Order: sequence, then structure tokens, then C-alpha cells
Amino acid sequence: MDLNELQAKANEMRIDIVKSIAEAGSGHPGGSLSCADILAALYFGGVLDHDPHNPTWKERDRFILAKGHAAPALYAALAHAGYFPTAELLTLRTWGSRLQGHPDCRLLPGVEVSTGSLGQGLSIAAGLACGLRISGGDQRVFALLGDGECEEGQVWEAAMFAAHKKCGSLVAIVDSNQLQIDGNVADVVQTGTLAEKFAAFGWQVKEVDGHDMADLVDVLGACKSAGGDKPHAVIAHTVKGKGVGFMENKVAWHGKAPNLEEFAFAMADLGAEGGC
Repeated sequence: MDLNELQAKANEMRIDIVKSIAEAGSGHPGGSLSCADILAALYFGGVLDHDPHNPTWKERDRFILAKGHAAPALYAALAHAGYFPTAELLTLRTWGSRLQGHPDCRLLPGVEVSTGSLGQGLSIAAGLACGLRISGGDQRVFALLGDGECEEGQVWEAAMFAAHKKCGSLVAIVDSNQLQIDGNVADVVQTGTLAEKFAAFGWQVKEVDGHDMADLVDVLGACKSAGGDKPHAVIAHTVKGKGVGFMENKVAWHGKAPNLEEFAFAMADLGAEGGC
């Protein structure tokens, strides 16, 4: 896809994120909307090697959604990539649905690991990277974390482990939108400058505007093709609730669904029509 098509795809994903959460009456719109561009770049920008017709293809790259509560964004990406019908997105969080509130690898093709307990995703990704190297593979492992999640001590244990084990095929992407469920990240637990922190742990670090599709594709593509033994960290500066004006930079939209009136405003902001 060219850049215009990628941006259009990200917007389609945002529409489906809001629709699915509105239909469910619950979910996490803020952090799902903030990472939509990142997922569009990965799945449709030629970064990830993956095959929706063969989800367990041995040579595939691995993607781990460490911030599992942003499942609506991952589901939208997988559906648009062809892993399951887009109509199924409206079953989010319903009884018997494959689209649980957090991703379940036992239910849905394309989900590598069940996630949701914050702090664990990077450890899993580092273990995968080590295992793939031991087996002789050169596949890349991408993990998407939240900046609030980086308050978890296990993140830094994994960062230390990955550098020590020379996991050069590992790419950690931090969706840095500066907000978490309890407020501003800096007010809850000051994490400092994440770029400097990852660098101090021995990682190669890049920073990017998480809503600039050209930069995302360039930076993530460079991490994929880079050689060397150092793991990669990409700090993506984003806006929580991106694309829906009344949700942007509002911590209240971390984990609640829009009502019918709010849904209509959101669809207008995203250039879409239709009810939930």
C-alpha cells in the first residue's frame, strides 16, 4: 500500500474500533485508537511477514500485543488483513465470541500469545526471539507496549535479559500517549525519558511520531532489516483517543464505551456513517 492507502486503512480500523466498542458497551477506546497507525504500518506497510491464509507459517514474524487491553485495535488489523471476517468485529466481548476483551491465542488466528497482564509481553517476546535464534530462524519479533505499562518492573527485567542475550531480532514499540487508567503517566509513576532508559539497558533506540505513517514505515522497516545483536526500541509519541476529537488526550476514555450520541460524533470525526 502507498502512504495514502495506509492512512485510509488506519482510519478504517479506527472506525471499526469505535463501532465494536460501542456495540459491546465496554472496552478501551483511548489506547486502541492511539496505536492504530502503528498496527497499520506493521500489517499493511510491508513490515511484518505474515500470511492470513496460513497463520502458523513457520517463517512468519511474530507480533505480541503486550498492552492487551488494546485488543480492539489488533482485532481490526487482523480482520482487515484477512484473518477473519470484518463483520465478526461487532461480536467484541459478547458471550461465545472469539474476540475477548483481551486477546486469546486459543480462539483467534493471528494472535500469537494471550496477553493482558501488563508487564509480561516483553518477556514473552524476548523469549520468542531467543528461541527463534536457537532454532536458526531470522524472523523478527515485535512487541507493542504502553508507556504506563513501562512502570512494571518486569519490563526492565526483560529489557536487561534481551540485551544480555543479544536479541537483535527483537523490536519493542512503546505507544507513548502519556496517559494511563489512573491519569498522567508522569503523575502515577515518573518513568523518566524512555528513550534514554532503553539505551541505558543496551538497546538501539529510535523515536518517531506515532501518527506519521511515512516515518513509522521507515523506522519499523529499518528495525526489521537491521543487523547486529542489540534489541531495538521504538518510542512512538502518540495521542490517546487519536482521531476522535472529544476522546483525544482525555484519560476518561481509557476504558469506557461511547453512548449513542457520542458514537455519532465519533463517526462524524472519522468520516463514517451508520449506527451501532
